[in-house]
Amino acid sequence: MPKTSTDWTALTPPGLDVFEQMAQAAFDALPAHFRQLTGDVLFAVADFPEDDMLDDLGLESPFDLLGLFEGAGMTEMGDTPQTGTLPNRVYLFRRPILDFWAEEEDETLGDIVTHVLVHEIGHHFGYSDEDMEAIEAEAARDEG
Repeated sequence: MPKTSTDWTALTPPGLDVFEQMAQAAFDALPAHFRQLTGDVLFAVADFPEDDMLDDLGLESPFDLLGLFEGAGMTEMGDTPQTGTLPNRVYLFRRPILDFWAEEEDETLGDIVTHVLVHEIGHHFGYSDEDMEAIEAEAARDEG
């Protein structure tokens, strides 16, 4: 068995600050027109979703939610500016993403962070989960 030079005993999982850097790098790598369409969406990284987020979605385990879009999608906003509303926000949840990554053999952590980020931005554009699954399936067919 070949010996590696990595001291595995010194490695720790990436913290919130590293996740924020990964999310920013993933966002920066998206096409410019896609980034511009996100407008003033705020991005946040937390270890876990808050209990009220889980309750709203009918989820029991915080590990069931990798990311969340909170706000009104572009299709819901219309042309009239809304007052008194909070800005749209995309959350990425570090611990559920790390847990998901641990179960995946074919995806890098960066791939998963990018996927979750793009998926949640898709909700900002007004896409449903089903819409995004269809888009991903079509993209996979085009690649294959």
